[in-house]
Amino acid sequence: MSTFDTRSNSRPSSKDGPKKNIWSSMLDNVANGKRLPEKNLLILGGTPESQREFLETFSADTSEPGLSNDKRKGRIPPIANQFALGYTYQDVLDADQEDTLARVSAYLLSEPSPSFAPLLKPLLTPQSVPETLVVLLLDWSDPWTWVRRLREWIRLLRQVLISLDDPTKIAMEETMVEWRDRKRAMDSSSAGAQGLTSSGGPVTIPLGSGEWDEPLGIPMCVVCQGADKIEKLEKEHGWHEEEFDFILQFMRTILLKHGASLIYTTPFLANSLQSLLHSSLGIHSLLKRQSLKHNVIDRDKILVPSNWDSWGKIRIIREGFDMEGVSTAWSIEIQDPPEPLNYNEPAEDAPQDGIEAEDGSSAVAIFEQTIKDPKRDYSIAPPGRQQSDNKVEVETSDMQSFLAKQLEVLDKQKQEDDKDREAHQMPQMEMSPLDNNGRVNEYIGPVEYNKDGIQVDVDASLQGIKEREAKRGKEALVSSGDEKAHNQALADFFAGLVRKPQSRGSPST
Repeated sequence: MSTFDTRSNSRPSSKDGPKKNIWSSMLDNVANGKRLPEKNLLILGGTPESQREFLETFSADTSEPGLSNDKRKGRIPPIANQFALGYTYQDVLDADQEDTLARVSAYLLSEPSPSFAPLLKPLLTPQSVPETLVVLLLDWSDPWTWVRRLREWIRLLRQVLISLDDPTKIAMEETMVEWRDRKRAMDSSSAGAQGLTSSGGPVTIPLGSGEWDEPLGIPMCVVCQGADKIEKLEKEHGWHEEEFDFILQFMRTILLKHGASLIYTTPFLANSLQSLLHSSLGIHSLLKRQSLKHNVIDRDKILVPSNWDSWGKIRIIREGFDMEGVSTAWSIEIQDPPEPLNYNEPAEDAPQDGIEAEDGSSAVAIFEQTIKDPKRDYSIAPPGRQQSDNKVEVETSDMQSFLAKQLEVLDKQKQEDDKDREAHQMPQMEMSPLDNNGRVNEYIGPVEYNKDGIQVDVDASLQGIKEREAKRGKEALVSSGDEKAHNQALADFFAGLVRKPQSRGSPST
């Protein structure tokens, strides 16, 4: 029997199996140890520039405040967010900037168009849903559009989430239950220490009015960028604390229904955005414990964490705010499918001439009736800028349109000038460049040159040369006449000598 046959017939020893299983488990443990936790950010809204600003703030290294902008940008991976669904990623480092806590994949979408819904659906799976946070970007450059934008994004998300498969929906329900049971943003340790009944079971805190009425299935955070523009709205457009309080109460009321958090941010200033997002994604430092404190006092540094807010806290901001009506209206209108956003023309549900459309049932109409675009609202002019027409600002046309109109005006004026010139044009004789020297000199001025440090007038020099030449010509003419007369006299004298008869005899001595 050959050696091959012997080996083929031999039975494996009992030690081969355990060795193989041990190595597999060891390799799996090493691979799992090196595998980074995967987190997902679904960033909706904003412009490509504001999205980049958000990512720079999110990845800012707070441990090195003196780090140059070039080095900061060098640490940020490239961002592709110019078309449709954008993407980038970031590694979250620990406080020592050596250990990597997680890798965050960021998906970016600027417009709530229903045609983009198929792009979002593959991002939501039973595995990714528990590790995903929706971030909705708004900006203080146009706060009057916030509620309308938020409504369209919520409608789009609901349309996507409803179309998911059953395993993903089950994962969404479990995620929402976990978020809802965090007991007002308390961590697990404090909940375990304080949230126990006498029988040892966990304390179940009942939900208040308007809390978690419309859970989306994914945690959400609303980021209002550019809070430094609040001062501009106050100084240039005459806004008061009433407007800012109304915006805050309205936003907190509708976000409370989704269990979402709210934060105002200012570029280049320290804020709690990074701590809020890390806490929402479950990223915790191993070296430094970061505390997340709410802030509802500073109007440019608002921070409302998830599960912290309530109607009682919202009501004390300013009396007279109808939370019940806003909450009910919001629940009704987010059921509709998403619509294209158009801010150039008044919306159908927007208030017209001070009258609420649809008997006030639209939350967007309620919001836009109070928070109006200063460029379209002529009812309130800023202090010190009252005008006879009560207009706050003058609407300007597009630059290219303005230039095109001006070009037409200039062409028309040019044609009229050409007609006038042809009508009054008189025949003129051609004039030599040497004629009318005085008129030419009025335009060109005297011509001078420097010789041995002396400034010499060329015109004066030429005139002097002309005068000297003329004088010499006259003198030459006179001298030539005298010389001719003298020569004629000599010629006559010698001619006379020739013609004079001579005596034949010599004179006597």
